[in-house]
Amino acid sequence: MRKVVLLALLLVPSLARAIPEGPVYPSPEWLQREATNYAMVLQAPVEEVTNPAFAVPWAQQSVNNALSYTLRGLADPSWLLASTPITNALIAAATTPAAAALVVQNAITQIQANPANALALPLNTPLTPLCTSWVGPCSGDPFRYPGTDSFYTNEADVIPVVFYDDGCARLSGRVWAPRGSKAGSKLPAIVIENGSVQAPEPLYWWMAQLLVRNGYAVMTFDPRGQGRSDQQTPTGGQGSNVDSSVFWTGFVNAIDFFRSSSVAPYPHNITCAGTYPTPVAAFNPIIDRIDMNRLGIAGHSLGARGASIVQGYGAPGADPWPGKMDNSNPVKVAVAWDALSAPSDGDSPKFGIRVPSMGQTADYGLAPVPNTESPDPEGKKTAYAAWKKAGVPVFQFTIQGGTHFEWSQIPGFPATSWCPMVENNRCVGGWGNPMAQHYSLAWFDRWLKHSNEVGYKTADARLLDDDGAQGRNKMSFYYRSARSFPDRGGDNHACEDIRAGCTDTEIRSGGGRSGSGGGAMSGSGLLGLFLMGLAGLLWGRLRPRAKLSRR
Repeated sequence: MRKVVLLALLLVPSLARAIPEGPVYPSPEWLQREATNYAMVLQAPVEEVTNPAFAVPWAQQSVNNALSYTLRGLADPSWLLASTPITNALIAAATTPAAAALVVQNAITQIQANPANALALPLNTPLTPLCTSWVGPCSGDPFRYPGTDSFYTNEADVIPVVFYDDGCARLSGRVWAPRGSKAGSKLPAIVIENGSVQAPEPLYWWMAQLLVRNGYAVMTFDPRGQGRSDQQTPTGGQGSNVDSSVFWTGFVNAIDFFRSSSVAPYPHNITCAGTYPTPVAAFNPIIDRIDMNRLGIAGHSLGARGASIVQGYGAPGADPWPGKMDNSNPVKVAVAWDALSAPSDGDSPKFGIRVPSMGQTADYGLAPVPNTESPDPEGKKTAYAAWKKAGVPVFQFTIQGGTHFEWSQIPGFPATSWCPMVENNRCVGGWGNPMAQHYSLAWFDRWLKHSNEVGYKTADARLLDDDGAQGRNKMSFYYRSARSFPDRGGDNHACEDIRAGCTDTEIRSGGGRSGSGGGAMSGSGLLGLFLMGLAGLLWGRLRPRAKLSRR
């Protein structure tokens, strides 16, 4: 009987055990599990090159994109390097050598007077910004384009826009709204920002389409130095990774444009007027459909850094809101795709923790390499801990087997499956991206939807659906996923290890208990408590017998 008691006591810690889980490191079993997990990063590229149902449309869409890029340059040569004030004047004077020489001399004089004039070329070419042509991997999911996807004719109004950033670089983007929505619709709204370098706007249309289908107005755009926006400003100001600040300054510019109207036009278009002959949108053409009190933001990679900073302007001790259209920060909720950033000393700009935020990360990074030892289980929770300490709702999860490219659908790059099947001209199924869609939408619905809108009633349940298709089974077994937020009923759901299981541990503000708790009270933890009780009962029965035997 003592052996039974001892066994029960030994089982308690093992059953209650959370991440790290599974085989002990180091061991052959641990290495085998890591090999299986790491192999998931090749799922997407293998699917894309071996399935003709994907590969053929992908190649065709690349051709279409190259054509649309060429046509834009022909219609407005100012998008190309060849179109500058100097080269245009030279072309006009080509038949008169003396006039051409005068153009060159004037240009030299201008550069001598101000060397910055030498940097005034747009530097837009078929190769810069990277992915400007939307060809090859830069095309993204080939089934999400007009002409292929019925979404554009049946479900949405999508309007291309061009506007200036605060440095007078032209930014290319789109505004999206549900088809049939009208002035006065009062739609919740989301602005989405790309990741850096090889991450143009179309790679994020998966989220724009998901949001529109669920009743949101949306804006997507290429920051300076990205996609089909300008490589640099007229004075040589750079973008993308050369000057990563465009991922928060440009984000604010995009929010300003999204919130501009005929009554309050977008200010940078006014100050930059005449910089290029390109027509720009004076204001957001769908502004009359938007609820100005319900704005969320999402960003990937450096865009996630941008989202982290932008949500935090105006927090106590932070820099004030730098936008031109609002006196204070209008952002109400944020989602950061790899990854949410916590404020730290010395940040420039200074930002704080203001709004409910979700961080999403992956087991592997930008250049995924296999693990050679067990990672720190808390390694992805730094920002989560800061938000929780500040008392602001937060959710953080890590995609099992995922990479940095789970959120940018870029064919040929390492990621878990996102197009295992093609049905009715659409990718169906997958691993990491469907999980990102599930939680991103649920988080926005939780904080932005009204009671009469689709998604309001189910948002909490979707966020807490740990055993569902997109739940803890897909969460990393290396890194702990966690949450701390109140549901609409006032119950706080705090769980430090969702994969291990969550139970009622948080006291409701009204005196009840919440529907989620810490990993220590997981399903296995409850079983552990049961075994502890059983052990105590057995021990209580054994003790009198032991005393009698000693007598």
